[in-house]
Amino acid sequence: MSSPLSNVAAVDRSATVPWQRDALVIGLVGLAHATSHFSHLLLAPLFPVFMREFGLSFSQVGLLTSLFFLISGVGQALSGFLVDRVGARPVLFASIGLFMASALSAALAQGYGGLLLAAVLAGLGNAPFHPVDFSILNQRVSAPRLGYAFSAHGLTGNLGWALAPVFLVGIAAIDVWRLAYWAAIAVYAVVLAVLWWQRDHLHTVAVPRPPGRSRADDLAFLRLPVVWGCFGFFLLSTMTLAVVQTYATSILQAMHGIPLATAAVTVTAYMLAGAVGMLGGGFVAARTRHADRVVAWTLAAGAALMAVAATGWLGGVGSMVLLAVTGFAIGIGGPSRDLLIKRATPPGATGRVYGTVYSGLDTGFALAPLVFGVWMDHGWYAATLAGGAATLLLAVAAALAVGRRTGEQAART
Repeated sequence: MSSPLSNVAAVDRSATVPWQRDALVIGLVGLAHATSHFSHLLLAPLFPVFMREFGLSFSQVGLLTSLFFLISGVGQALSGFLVDRVGARPVLFASIGLFMASALSAALAQGYGGLLLAAVLAGLGNAPFHPVDFSILNQRVSAPRLGYAFSAHGLTGNLGWALAPVFLVGIAAIDVWRLAYWAAIAVYAVVLAVLWWQRDHLHTVAVPRPPGRSRADDLAFLRLPVVWGCFGFFLLSTMTLAVVQTYATSILQAMHGIPLATAAVTVTAYMLAGAVGMLGGGFVAARTRHADRVVAWTLAAGAALMAVAATGWLGGVGSMVLLAVTGFAIGIGGPSRDLLIKRATPPGATGRVYGTVYSGLDTGFALAPLVFGVWMDHGWYAATLAGGAATLLLAVAAALAVGRRTGEQAART
């Protein structure tokens, strides 16, 4: 009898599949994932510009991020059902089209309303990405190579995060800021063309509802406590990431007088270090049976580093280095995190489970600016970094709880 923790892959692909074919699928999904993460930061790197040009506050620009992730989170939970029913490929193409519309709205914005529309469109585009990505990887990549696939998936996401601040701020610095968004539209068009060209490698098998099952049965996975444990883990750990992405630049400017362009490099360094960590974490995930412990130790280390950065003891450069190393520590645990979620996924429900679990990521991104934006408006810069460290420690407890439950389930089967 199949276990709720059994392999979710709809297509059983053995290790005899040529590695070049798996590598192509992993590369295409990675390109799509990098595009998604680039879009997470489509607006945030230019918040100081928007605040100056349109007279906005920290809370108002923070609301743009919250709106993006609120829409993405709700949409992600729902889009998982769509991906399971129609397949991942058409949903992926529609998402990139929405990113292009979002960048166009930002390029033409004449005030706060245009930026709000850009956030809404980007949120709708981002919503399906994790159900899409993991449906393709689980169906089309050989099972023994999934650990490496998850590593590459996380790595490319971090690269997308790392590219966005440099790309947008760099173009805005040499020309008007609107040109950065026209350039982003061009990037999205190139990505869409590549994915369309290689579309045969992105096909997934839709999962029809078995005879005798109702729509209510599609929601049975929601009764699994481990699914909500994974959701809580993502919510908490993402609040930490949101602090770095949204406010690290402003915090470093306020606490240490670091220029905008230099401070923005910290976010890029954090993401690049996280990408390196993800790369190494793939080898760790492929060789460990205790994914929850890997996640717990790496997140605890990240929390400690971030707490030290909050004290300001090491000055501006030292704080920048600490935040970058924090990204590396958290990155190592990324592939183990994805394997942990895979073990909690019932068969045939990949899109639904990943959509629900990863909506915790969007929820964390939506909540963090609302909470920490108020702190920033009050000038509590060090407290904002310390708050990010605290939510990361809470995520450690959630990861261990998920690991304990998946271990108990496996022992009973």
